[in-house]
Amino acid sequence: MIRILYIEDNEDNIYMLSARLSRKGYEVIVATDGDQGVTRARTEAPALILMDLSLPVIDGWEATRRLKASAETRDIPVIALSSHAMAGDREAALAAGCDDFDTKPVEFNRLLGKIAALLPKESMP
Repeated sequence: MIRILYIEDNEDNIYMLSARLSRKGYEVIVATDGDQGVTRARTEAPALILMDLSLPVIDGWEATRRLKASAETRDIPVIALSSHAMAGDREAALAAGCDDFDTKPVEFNRLLGKIAALLPKESMP
């Protein structure tokens, strides 16, 4: 089963997106702040990370920079998820090391397409 790490501090978002991804055949593990997310990425070795950018402890931009700076996590694709849809937010997320960017509220089919594009085809559920 493909493991996705969802780093998000909003319980409603965690519940909604985790349930929908689980129904599509993904195993979802959760971290509720950026520091915990970096640690879980190292210990759980997910195939992909969904990263909220507005997180407590360390924000999603810094968490992504740390993940991409580490040899053990740098190759894990990261999709930034943000309610920030201002001009430049996508570019800032990509500059921090995110592989893609999507806005909240999540349009689920679009997000599934982005996940599929970043995962090896043989690993899809």
